[in-house]
Amino acid sequence: MADISFPPMEQLQDLEYCIDSNPPWGTRLCFAAETILLAFQNYILMLGTSVMIPTLLVPAMGGSDQTGLYPRDRDTQIIIMTFGSYDQGDKARVIQTLLFVAGINTLLQALFGTRLPAVVGGSFAYLIPIAYIINDSSLQRIPEPHERFIQTMRAIQGALIVASSVQIILGYSQLWGLFSRFFSPLGMAPVVGLVGLGLFQRGFPALGNCVEIGLPVLLLVIGLSQVGNFSNVLASASLPPFAMTSICTLQYLKHIRPMRDVPIFERFPVIICVTIVWIYAVILTAAGAYRNKPSLTQASCRTDRANLISTAPWFKFPYPLQWGPPTFAAGHAFAMMSAVLVSMVESTAAYKAASRLAIATPPPAYVLSRGIGWQGIGVLLDGLFGTGTGSTVSVENVGLLGLTRVGSRRVVQISAGFMIFFSILGKFGAVFASIPFAIFAALYCVLFGLVASVGLSFLQFTNMNSMRNLFITGLTLFLGISIPQFFDEYLPHHGLVRTNAGWFNAFVTTIFVSSPTVGLIIAVFLDNTLEVEKSKKDRGMPWWVKFRSFRGDNRNEEFYTLPFNLNRFFPPT
Repeated sequence: MADISFPPMEQLQDLEYCIDSNPPWGTRLCFAAETILLAFQNYILMLGTSVMIPTLLVPAMGGSDQTGLYPRDRDTQIIIMTFGSYDQGDKARVIQTLLFVAGINTLLQALFGTRLPAVVGGSFAYLIPIAYIINDSSLQRIPEPHERFIQTMRAIQGALIVASSVQIILGYSQLWGLFSRFFSPLGMAPVVGLVGLGLFQRGFPALGNCVEIGLPVLLLVIGLSQVGNFSNVLASASLPPFAMTSICTLQYLKHIRPMRDVPIFERFPVIICVTIVWIYAVILTAAGAYRNKPSLTQASCRTDRANLISTAPWFKFPYPLQWGPPTFAAGHAFAMMSAVLVSMVESTAAYKAASRLAIATPPPAYVLSRGIGWQGIGVLLDGLFGTGTGSTVSVENVGLLGLTRVGSRRVVQISAGFMIFFSILGKFGAVFASIPFAIFAALYCVLFGLVASVGLSFLQFTNMNSMRNLFITGLTLFLGISIPQFFDEYLPHHGLVRTNAGWFNAFVTTIFVSSPTVGLIIAVFLDNTLEVEKSKKDRGMPWWVKFRSFRGDNRNEEFYTLPFNLNRFFPPT
């Protein structure tokens, strides 16, 4: 038995850079290039969500992705002068604004929030409340599409501004930190796992809409990121000649290092795979391979369907209230609060995964609350600038930390600079934003799975020979996937909850279509009610309890202390 035992390890192995051991900078050109490319890789990855959300929402709001001619009739001209420019590529402007605010939020979170290497971007959790606002009868009665888009955007802004107060209060009052005292390794393992597994619909089902583009990306990213493991293991196996040829190629790739001491295929799999298959997709599009295909296939495969390059301005600086003054409605705000609560749960689980992949301690309650508070500030910025959605931690970028084995905070901070830079220079950002979504879906298959496995790794600190623990873990994972799937099936039919209060319907549905939120409710309830006192050791509490407070572990100060000596003014509580 001693030969097959693996003692629990607080830190993962085989990671090159942890949260505060940054890639070398400034001493040699190759090291500077490594840092910049790693940051650019984070930027490329978060484009998938940043483009997909406006693609879904803007047309439903009445916005356009075309640049039209100025109308001649006087009535429409009056509307333009009152509500803004006509038909000026609304989707491109929303994407630019979303990227700009994501860059600001990422920088704020990495500097003053949890200080973990986590990218903060647009969230799918807000889609149901936003859909409720879009379908508001008072907005649907507006006949002119662009006017309806502007008024809907203002209503979304008002709801986000009000709802952000919930997150700000729960964060800065330390109430979320107090609630986190009910967490344990047993409870958080399935919840973090569900952050990845719960997004399965954005993986292979989306890849399947364009297999000829998505599948090569999936195979390439697996092959390149694991090139060393494949070549070492398979080289000794007895395989057919064609397989041996592939192994020889892997062995050759393993030793190709244009930048000395930097394994480029293992460090930059996203950039390499996206570039190769993107060019392939451009060739297929130019050759007319999708000319007579269904609209879903064309939207997933073509590189020219988004109309982003033609409609994006060369230079546009997003600014607060650019769509006009927000409008406020109680029902809209209450519906949006559900998405804020869901994003808090999802971000909390993502922070736990990011800390493990960055070789940091689990964020203590004070740091977790501080991060949630700053995330609330981020949602407030979303409302002021008009991004069309709220913010949460990007799960795919957390998975990238493990894929590249780089958990550096500096890399994420520089990636925030890329987001801001390319959002201002619209044409250049639009070029990268035209990458087909099937490419991102293939990357999600790997990255979401990696985050899920990181969550399950917390089980090593628990007793998995306990039937109590097996029951809680299994039930949480199963219901965390099954319940959201049940609610999701009713979404095309106006949802499962159908009361006269539309905001209540949106509130309940938003909560129960989120796998991590359902998982947290089940796991925390069962873990804190079933034989709690007898099972402290089985739950992993002897290891977990020291990370509850900021001074419970000496390493917390190294990882989470605020910069510029700000801890003097904001001491940990």
